[in-house]
Amino acid sequence: MILGSLALNGFSQALPSNSKRVRASDLGVRVGNMPTGKWNAITDVHGVKVGHTTIHQGKEIHTGVTIVLPHGDNIFQQKVPASIVVGNGFGKLVGSTQVIELGNIETPIALTSTLSVGPVMNSLVRYTLDLPGNKNVHSVNAVVGETNDGYLNDIREFRINKDHVFAAIHSAKSGPVEEGSVGAGSGTQCFGFKGGIGTSSRVVTTPTGQTFTLGVLVQSNFGNNLKIIGAPIGDTPEAMRAARKQPEGDGSCMIVVATDAPLSVRNIERLARRALHGMARTGSSMSNGSGDYVIAFSTAYRIPYRETGTLEIPPLLHNRYMNRFFVAAMDATEEAIYNSLFMATTVHGKNGTAPAINLDAVRDSLRKHSLLVDPNE
Repeated sequence: MILGSLALNGFSQALPSNSKRVRASDLGVRVGNMPTGKWNAITDVHGVKVGHTTIHQGKEIHTGVTIVLPHGDNIFQQKVPASIVVGNGFGKLVGSTQVIELGNIETPIALTSTLSVGPVMNSLVRYTLDLPGNKNVHSVNAVVGETNDGYLNDIREFRINKDHVFAAIHSAKSGPVEEGSVGAGSGTQCFGFKGGIGTSSRVVTTPTGQTFTLGVLVQSNFGNNLKIIGAPIGDTPEAMRAARKQPEGDGSCMIVVATDAPLSVRNIERLARRALHGMARTGSSMSNGSGDYVIAFSTAYRIPYRETGTLEIPPLLHNRYMNRFFVAAMDATEEAIYNSLFMATTVHGKNGTAPAINLDAVRDSLRKHSLLVDPNE
């Protein structure tokens, strides 16, 4: 089965429906005290769109592509200010050095499987070169992140191609974001359970009354000892069995942070660093074999490709205003990881099974610690 805007032949086995899965907030898990956006997703940041191409074929193939568009125009011609932060560098993040050097992103952001980074990068370059207005472009810095889905997916088959990447780009939209065993999260694991794509957002109000939105999207594929809003979940037999599958916490997590706040590139980098704290709250130690990266950008202003002499940048927020954004980044990242777990469905893969986390067991454990709230509050 392929999910996306492009129908391809030869994929027949469907995964269980997400109808019985719920997001963290719907279960009664409240992370922090800041309000969320309308969709509680990275797409609450105006202009940001997300698209997936999902490939599930029998027990052998579970992989895909997830695309984040900072805006719907020609991103190469209208770049966005950005930064990249490394938590642990056991990974393959294409395009990172130029983003760090110049402070901007010029293509859609793609997430995929480890051995598919090359084809996805080439596809993003092809997509960018073909855009109207880019006829004379001779250099493109595609940004592609990855996690390794080789336990569930026959990763050496190289199933991702240009059609999958283009399908994810063309299906990208605002509004609710599909989560769990989809897109780049199709074959991932998290804390021994099925991981995947998760997202969340926060609304930040500055001391002067200005309101901005911050959103996070994650591709979770890491482990160690799961905690949910501080409570150890490993005290259930099911969680203890799962934890033994990732005893050292190896794996990876890609985190994309977006905001509409006018921030300097330096403060975008500082914001990205705080997202790693949100990941740590869930129980990750960012172990030796984990590739943990944050790609962060602002949509508040654009950096044109063509030389104009000066840039039109709105007044930037003061450093002292960053505290609330730091909290928002941590909280949204933490909740996005929970959503990636809670919305994922069980996948039977090439080398074994990644079970969906038992939400009843999670609810019982959190209730024991008096940590659940009324979802309707």
